[in-house]
Amino acid sequence: MTTSPLLWRAAVVVALAAAVTYVIATKPGREAGPSAAAPAPMVSRGNATQTAGLPRLVDLGADKCIPCKAMAPILVELRTEYAGRLQVDCIDVWKNPSAGDPYNIYAIPTQIFFDGNGKELTRHEGFISKADILATWKRFGFDFSSPGASTPGS
Repeated sequence: MTTSPLLWRAAVVVALAAAVTYVIATKPGREAGPSAAAPAPMVSRGNATQTAGLPRLVDLGADKCIPCKAMAPILVELRTEYAGRLQVDCIDVWKNPSAGDPYNIYAIPTQIFFDGNGKELTRHEGFISKADILATWKRFGFDFSSPGASTPGS
């Protein structure tokens, strides 16, 4: 089987572009200082264990990824608003690549929804709004719309 020279060249260009992007992204000293207009920072909790009985949302992303940056304030808001009823963990897989290994992700951001026993319910890749996150929880029987709202198994 022969491949066309054009296809071969395109593959080489793509591979080189990926390598250059990786080198630039991981180059030491590339960390920019926080700006006044920056969104809330992604708080990394590594691969924190689940609090018994609490449903858990794990967001795997990176603080330099554009959709991940858009997700950061939503995740901070969810963590604050539903403290004690929902565990929200963020893992920066560019700063700590091995922390994402147990989750078998293919793209960032990826959000994984776990029930109170740690069973994965579903996952989503890409940006997802707060309303869609809450709708996903509701689809699985977790209603966070009012304080003290019941959740499955409680």
